[in-house]
Amino acid sequence: MTISERLSPIIAMRGLIRLLAIPAVVALGLMAAHLVAQMEGERGVPPIASSGDFEVGGIHVDVVAGSADAARTAGWRLAQRLAWKKLWAQTNGGALGLSDGQLDQIVSGIEVESEQIGPNRYIADLRVLFDRARAGQILGVTSTALRSPPLLVIPILRQGGASTVFETINEWQKAWARYHTGNSAIDYVRTSGSGPDALLLNAGQIDRRGRNWWRNILDQYGAADVVFPIARLERQWPGGPVIGRFAARYGPDNRLLGEVTLRAENDAAVPKMLDQAIEKLNAIYTQALIDGRLRPDPSLVIEEPLNASALDLGNMSDLPVETTDLAPAAGVTAFSIQFDTPDDRAVTAGEASVRAIPGVRSASTTSLALGGVSVMQVSFEGSVEMLRAGLQARGYSVNANGTTLRISRRTAGGGAAGAP
Repeated sequence: MTISERLSPIIAMRGLIRLLAIPAVVALGLMAAHLVAQMEGERGVPPIASSGDFEVGGIHVDVVAGSADAARTAGWRLAQRLAWKKLWAQTNGGALGLSDGQLDQIVSGIEVESEQIGPNRYIADLRVLFDRARAGQILGVTSTALRSPPLLVIPILRQGGASTVFETINEWQKAWARYHTGNSAIDYVRTSGSGPDALLLNAGQIDRRGRNWWRNILDQYGAADVVFPIARLERQWPGGPVIGRFAARYGPDNRLLGEVTLRAENDAAVPKMLDQAIEKLNAIYTQALIDGRLRPDPSLVIEEPLNASALDLGNMSDLPVETTDLAPAAGVTAFSIQFDTPDDRAVTAGEASVRAIPGVRSASTTSLALGGVSVMQVSFEGSVEMLRAGLQARGYSVNANGTTLRISRRTAGGGAAGAP
């Protein structure tokens, strides 16, 4: 037998191995493409920026003037007066009139919900934002308010036999993204659905009980616990009424706090129904916070490491003692500051802004959540009131709960315009 005859089976076998390897390579490529597809693409709507200002929405104006600009300015002036009248009635009853100049001093912004502009007519639905510090003094409302720990929001939509969160852009997630959280007692941590959100925050997490998993997820997003607002939409017939059944659930144990049912006449009215549902669910969460049912799960708190001085290490008197200045200096307090970080530039800017406050010894981000809420550890020489004043002086709205502070920039929110 010649050498070529001996080698021919081996050569044929190598060719067969190559042919068998091709499907495996293709399969691995498809798997990788599938994983990339799960991570890429638009999965949700970024939440609007919500400040701690007083917000009065649904102000309707219809004004005629000599020009479009004059009609718009007059419409905004009228909206300020109507919003103030409504806000005063809600907090004190009766009425207290303020001049346009006085209102200009306490209005921080006007957000356009919808508007129609003609040559000499302005029709709009507006949301007016009043500066909490300035308006609060007139209203007699103190700056101290009930505020929950940060709670991660996973809005689950159930319709057509499927449950989704960020797998596709849906109306329920969009409703939560446009919800103004500034006046809520609940500190909602909302995400945009970008990056790993679609993989980590899906509908299946509502059945997950493992505390180690939740500790890691909540730390990633700078939250203390999780809430599951659930919307189940049932369409009676194509183009007909839509029944919405909504549930307020929270925690790894998926506890039910309350339910509500609403009805929309057709698909066009569904977004408005969802906005109403969020208001009602927020009321349920707020009431649960007041009566003590909505409390962070203690099992989600990462325990502090054991103090070495408490261990029985035997007689160590002969060992040299090395002192290290690790503890804060006298009069210096450690604070946790939660701040919005839509991108890496926001992290650097936030740290630099806090470090510039007199009395701050150090400020560094210890829990990073790009697109969400990060946590900064700050050593400050002074009281929490002094730190709050320093943050407010740099343009932040501040909510404090012990040594934990939640800050956000004082803006009129997404799409908002400054007061005229």
